[in-house]
Amino acid sequence: MLAMRAIAALAVGAAMMFESWAFVMPHQDPTDTLILVNKTNRAPVVPVTLVKPNVTPTREALSENIYMQPEAAAALEELFQGALEDGITLYATSGFRSYSTQKAIFDRKLETMSEKAANASVAKPGYSEHQTGLAMDVEGLSSLGSGLVEDFGETPEGIWLAEHCHEYGFILRYPKDRTDITGYIYEPWHIRYVGREAAAEIHELDITFEEYILMVRGDRVKFLEEGGKTTDEPNS
Repeated sequence: MLAMRAIAALAVGAAMMFESWAFVMPHQDPTDTLILVNKTNRAPVVPVTLVKPNVTPTREALSENIYMQPEAAAALEELFQGALEDGITLYATSGFRSYSTQKAIFDRKLETMSEKAANASVAKPGYSEHQTGLAMDVEGLSSLGSGLVEDFGETPEGIWLAEHCHEYGFILRYPKDRTDITGYIYEPWHIRYVGREAAAEIHELDITFEEYILMVRGDRVKFLEEGGKTTDEPNS
């Protein structure tokens, strides 16, 4: 554990080289469960395979909004079942989103707030994790109908999710007080599938996904430092 924390500390130090964590990951595989999508890393435009997980949507009208990549969908089904066995009822609200759907959501935000405020709460089209098919917004029985709000984190469902989602391969992508790294407000409802091994390590180290990527993708850091080509970069 101490060794892992030391590695995390090194990752944080390395990240200081990049202003506001604005580093770019070149040539990302859209099917990679560790793909990094944030304000500076676009979601791939290559279509991915999507399936509908066998979970209950927040409302029947949202049943077509909860598609995910197959591996993530299967893990979500296990997570929801695990929650139910602990007396927790979760609902799926929003999974995969197309570019046009994300644009419509962002544009609606701009109608009620400044662009700066909108950009802190909703990803611009092309830069949303939802476009990967690996993310899901969830709600719980005790707050059903309240929408996606920070108070969800204080509900029994939100607390359970934060404590147990890593057991099923998910992380809370935008944790509290990490806006300076993630670029987004605290979103206790937004979970991201990264696989069980990565999720366990991120939970154990109590770090963000950005920090974790710096730990495991050192070759990408080297690419940025040297300004050259990595060995896996295709010939131009």
